[in-house]
Amino acid sequence: DLYFIQNATGAVMSPFDAFLISRGMKTLDLRVRAQCETALEIAAWLEEDDRVSRVLYPGLTQHSGYDVAVKQMKGGFGAMVSFEVLGGLNSARAMANSTELFQLAVSLGAVESLIEQPATMSHASYDREDRLLHGITDELVRISVGLESPADLKNDLHNALEMAMATS
Repeated sequence: DLYFIQNATGAVMSPFDAFLISRGMKTLDLRVRAQCETALEIAAWLEEDDRVSRVLYPGLTQHSGYDVAVKQMKGGFGAMVSFEVLGGLNSARAMANSTELFQLAVSLGAVESLIEQPATMSHASYDREDRLLHGITDELVRISVGLESPADLKNDLHNALEMAMATS
């Protein structure tokens, strides 16, 4: 029973943590909507970039789940965007490592923008065949969009893509 585990292990939040959550809940809707709007803008921008071979974001009309997303995802399509860069694993790794605003991290959903290259990070323990079976290609890059300026984030991605293409 959850109550027993919390009581026995001390897994209860402090009053200050409760205060921070209570305070943060007041602006959660605004923050998430802003993140979703920026993610859609970035996804559409990436879709137009010749250095990107595929963009995975349910808010894009060509996404296979777009019709379902429109019905189910009121207020935004999420803050996570995945895309594949030309040049394979080395380009994807170079791109993820070349950003300045995006922090290289697997944890997703923060107010700061994060980037990862799943084949060498979150899914590195899986063999390549398993990753491919689940749609995780070597050239896949995944971002979690935070609250920074959309123009600044796109500029950061543009510069990182430039660096990645120079290495391939």
